[in-house]
Amino acid sequence: MKEISFRTDVLPLKNELFRLALRITLNREDAEDVVQETMMKVWNRREQWAQIESMEAFCMTICRNVALDHQKRMENQNVSLEDEDATISNHPSSITSPEEQTMQRDRVERVRSLMNQLPEKQRSCMQLRDVEGKSYKEIAAVMDITEQQVKINIFRARQTIKQEFLKQEKYGL
Repeated sequence: MKEISFRTDVLPLKNELFRLALRITLNREDAEDVVQETMMKVWNRREQWAQIESMEAFCMTICRNVALDHQKRMENQNVSLEDEDATISNHPSSITSPEEQTMQRDRVERVRSLMNQLPEKQRSCMQLRDVEGKSYKEIAAVMDITEQQVKINIFRARQTIKQEFLKQEKYGL
């Protein structure tokens, strides 16, 4: 097996871990704490690294569990991502007028808000697939569920967001 280095194999994952933690905690400071705790847990388990098939899945699983534990402790921490523009980049490439740009930003904010209202499993699966670009297999490893369950959670999340978005478009906010 390949020798794993903390500097070259684990540290580069910190941004992905942060995005996952942020999606679960919905708070930048809490997500930073979760990532730091994740890194410490990974370092403390360095004797097991030789047996790990995917360091990324290992780190993401630890991060997810730490974030969920943190959420349970914080209970009513439900901050929106309105001021977290850095987490999901807006690409107004084909949008030219300020009005169109504003409408696009509003749509993105509504989708973010709808994502934040999803159940945790659906939200995490959708984040890992649609934002992080992970494969179903990788998501299943991180979430400790089957690939079929991943697909079902993503489908349900997308359907819920689509229905709510269309309802808002039709009737207004």
